[in-house]
Amino acid sequence: MLQEFAWKVGGQQGEGIESSGDILATVLARQGYYVHGYRVFSSRIKGGHTNYRVRVSTRPIRTPNEDLQILVAFDQESIDLNATEVVPDGVIVADSHFNPKLPDGIRARLLDIPLTQIAQDNGNQLMRNVVAIGASAYVLGLKVSAFHDLIRERWGRKGEEVVRQNIKALEDGYNYAKEHLDGIHFDVVEGDGVARPVLMGNDAVALGALAAGCRFMAAYPITPASDVMEYLVKVFPKFGGVVIQAEDEIASVTSLIGAGFAGARAMTATAGPGFSLMQEAIGLAAAAEIPIVIVDVQRAGPSTGMPTKVEQSDVMAMIFGTHGDAPRIVLAPATVEDCFYDTAEAFNLADRYQCPVIVASDLMVGLSPQTLVEPLDLSKIRIDRGAIVTEEELAAVPAGTFQRYAVTESGISPRSLPGMKNGQYLATGVEHAPTGKVTENPENRVRQMDKRARKLQGLKGGGTRYFGAEQPELLFVSFGSTFGAITETMEMLEKEGVRAGFLLLKRLWPLPVEEIAPRLEAARKVLVVEQNATGQLRQLIQMKIGYHGKLESALKYNGLPFLPRELYVRSTEVMG
Repeated sequence: MLQEFAWKVGGQQGEGIESSGDILATVLARQGYYVHGYRVFSSRIKGGHTNYRVRVSTRPIRTPNEDLQILVAFDQESIDLNATEVVPDGVIVADSHFNPKLPDGIRARLLDIPLTQIAQDNGNQLMRNVVAIGASAYVLGLKVSAFHDLIRERWGRKGEEVVRQNIKALEDGYNYAKEHLDGIHFDVVEGDGVARPVLMGNDAVALGALAAGCRFMAAYPITPASDVMEYLVKVFPKFGGVVIQAEDEIASVTSLIGAGFAGARAMTATAGPGFSLMQEAIGLAAAAEIPIVIVDVQRAGPSTGMPTKVEQSDVMAMIFGTHGDAPRIVLAPATVEDCFYDTAEAFNLADRYQCPVIVASDLMVGLSPQTLVEPLDLSKIRIDRGAIVTEEELAAVPAGTFQRYAVTESGISPRSLPGMKNGQYLATGVEHAPTGKVTENPENRVRQMDKRARKLQGLKGGGTRYFGAEQPELLFVSFGSTFGAITETMEMLEKEGVRAGFLLLKRLWPLPVEEIAPRLEAARKVLVVEQNATGQLRQLIQMKIGYHGKLESALKYNGLPFLPRELYVRSTEVMG
């Protein structure tokens, strides 16, 4: 009885590959399984190979794995590219339409099924993905009726006839497999029956912003961040919010600065190329001490790079990008749940510290549909607007003397909003006195720079999460979507008696030195895991903390996510 299996469908973009994976993942999550979806696709509208892997388990999972039990192939290229992942007793369901053949050395079973013909017999060749789902349901021992409700939800708006055709195609695929495959199927342990939502990180980011009171978004479409804007376009109008599709990323971020100055909670979502265009404006927000939130869903660079592939190579840009010394906070969600809570908290931090806050997401967590391990809890969301003065406090201040940029011990100045009587309506990126008036006085310059730098010193605690042994032989240090692969690697090591620990950075900047240093000290070996070519996180740790001789790197930058087995091999190398 399988506690876990993986299913993949492959074909050309535009053939319903994504729809197939979404249907299977959603139905299985409703039956009480945990699912994780990962899609490999090209940066084009149509054509080119694409595939969608759905990993299914009776326990929580956060990452793709290496092995496949079932591969559904709509063309020979899908077999040629993916067959090596299929386990020896696995199954390749292939469309008879292209006369499928197994490459040499592949020991999986080839099931030749007329997917296209069955779809055409039901009225439309495009339904072959639904036929394939039906055949897969039989091989996996799933009830085909479980898919009926989702089909009605997906295609109900197109009319009852379309729904009927799709249900018939689904059942025909199931029945063909049942009649012709001689009982070939897997026995899968039933799910626990608890229906759980399937969500992408980008959707969770949008929900987190909504829950935090954000009501303004300005963005320019860019892979892999566009889903955030597309989600909020649908829901913001219901809550009095506005989304602007700006002409470029510079217009997006400067729109946020205007909205943030006016008192609105405002955000944008972008990827590396768009974030590069925002650099100067990030400095303006820091200098004028205006709260804004930027979500960077990282992808492979530089330049256009590989727009549809994962990477974590914007670390230094997010922390240091812009000219001059411009304080900002950088958070790093590791799971879909984190995307929700961290985005909500980003607005509090932006208001409290009056600076840009950047949410360092990535394509892997942003675009991977997965089961929520715990329901999103709105009661955990709190609203903290920071040091906004009241009308009563301003009434006691003589007109024209309010010090919006007062030098304080905490580094955080009182903030008024436009329209508040006796408040300050001037905000500028030119250096300014406490009243906001422009000045190049050297002593004032030093006081204002020191004040802006000082305010982030108050951000203490909550910068990391720790898992595993207190005195580890091997300590993993990482951030973001590598979380799932690392936790599964730890399980492999612990089965062999290795004491392993995992320090997950929740905040990349200000770097939580006081939380990281003791963990590095306690470990015999340290493996910094990150998806970039230069070891940016490792460099950051070395720069701020040290331990140069103890740190090793596990780097991956081919556009694909880390897999647990890869990290296991690298771990054994590091441990000697």
